[in-house]
Amino acid sequence: MANLPVIEKVEAFLNELIADTPELFLVEIKVKPTNNIKVYLDGDNGVTIKQCVQLNRKLYAKIEEAAYFPDGDFSLEVSSAGIGEPLLKHRQFIKNINRYLEVKLLDNTVVEGKLINVSDNDFQLEVITGKGKKQTITQPVFEFSAIKSASVEVKF
Repeated sequence: MANLPVIEKVEAFLNELIADTPELFLVEIKVKPTNNIKVYLDGDNGVTIKQCVQLNRKLYAKIEEAAYFPDGDFSLEVSSAGIGEPLLKHRQFIKNINRYLEVKLLDNTVVEGKLINVSDNDFQLEVITGKGKKQTITQPVFEFSAIKSASVEVKF
């Protein structure tokens, strides 16, 4: 079975399962050639291990019941989108306001800064360059269509 129909069906099942939990949302589904299905979730307030386990069990049962894979030849992993994973959904950007991002532009330029604003089409960073008296603060705006990737940077 081609991956796209499987992804669409798994997405439909998952959306049905999380319909009563509006703070959760699907980030991505990947299907490997070995029929390993990986589902990445996020939530406006994060995702707990308990939520992942419960959704894994329910989703596994739905996939098995639908008999998408002969002899049940598949595996399923449901997890939260990790902190180092790229931000793929608009809601992830909103969730991460006031956190530091590393943004890779289409021309491979990398910009690091604090996410301070998100609109429908773009987002704004606060970028600090230099040190001491030579320090400058800019607030560039980036269109979502102009970036390759963006990920949260962990700062201590």
